[in-house]
Amino acid sequence: MNYDQFMAQRQPSWQTLETLLDKTKNNTQLLTQADLDNLGKLYRMTTSDLALAQRDFPTQQVTRYLNQLVGRAHAQIYQGEPLRRNAIKHFYAVTFPQLYRALLPYTTLAFVLFCIGAIVSFVVVWRNPNLIYVLEGQEIAPLVREVEKGRLWVDIDPQVRSAASAFILTNNIQVTFLTFAGGILAGLFTVYVIVMNGIHLGGIFGLLQVHGLTAGLAEFVAAHGFVELSVIFTAGGCGLYMGDALLRPGLLTRGAALIQRARVAVQVILGCAPLLVGAGIIEGFISPSGIPWPIKLAVGLLTGGALHYYWLFVGRGVGRGAKLTHNN
Repeated sequence: MNYDQFMAQRQPSWQTLETLLDKTKNNTQLLTQADLDNLGKLYRMTTSDLALAQRDFPTQQVTRYLNQLVGRAHAQIYQGEPLRRNAIKHFYAVTFPQLYRALLPYTTLAFVLFCIGAIVSFVVVWRNPNLIYVLEGQEIAPLVREVEKGRLWVDIDPQVRSAASAFILTNNIQVTFLTFAGGILAGLFTVYVIVMNGIHLGGIFGLLQVHGLTAGLAEFVAAHGFVELSVIFTAGGCGLYMGDALLRPGLLTRGAALIQRARVAVQVILGCAPLLVGAGIIEGFISPSGIPWPIKLAVGLLTGGALHYYWLFVGRGVGRGAKLTHNN
């Protein structure tokens, strides 16, 4: 076949393929089933034409044209599924709470580790306030001086409350990320972060108990603490789940087991991101405000209760439920 015959016989199909590609508007779901079938057929034919042109007419303009046309069609046909509103809705309505329930044993362990650190440090500092310097270092001295004067440090000026909210949110994200990322060290760093956060909070409450200021800090954390700590425990559960893959990889290599579990854990962490935003906003605006403490406590109980109801009950009975990978 010479060049003129090739152009005369094949050019109409190329033009039809171009028309279909224009019709998709970068979304093949806009096509009818008949158009989709024709698109696949024309793509295969044009791919064959390109191979023929590269062999027989490598220097002709048509070869470059066909190469671009095939590349454009390939991008349309084999594009990944777009992130749509329905996919996000299904994730939060089904996948996220199912994964949380599947991770619950690891999350519970993170909660227990936190509580052990908090209780021990509370008792230790309550009985000997000077030990707060052993737990927190000399950097805590300004805070201790404020407490000894009977003042809390949690009052935030309303004019800087928005900036404080942004700082608090950043801190929450950092703690959550460290707790989750610690899983790559066989979960040891996750355990460290969880326990140290418990020690920090327990030690502070022990110091305040000595000076009769515990109620003030409890009032401050009442509104946001339930959601904030729940997310941190969940991130800890993700880290422990990943660490377990390194300790018990089963039939997989440790690297493969870690990657497999990280895919699950990352979904949970991404699902928690909006929760951290909400907790940061509450902590920056409601917690330091002059709102009566019963209302702050009600906010905390309602948001915490709603979150755990969602995690424990939403998405049940949909499909077979999320299954975690156990390698052993």
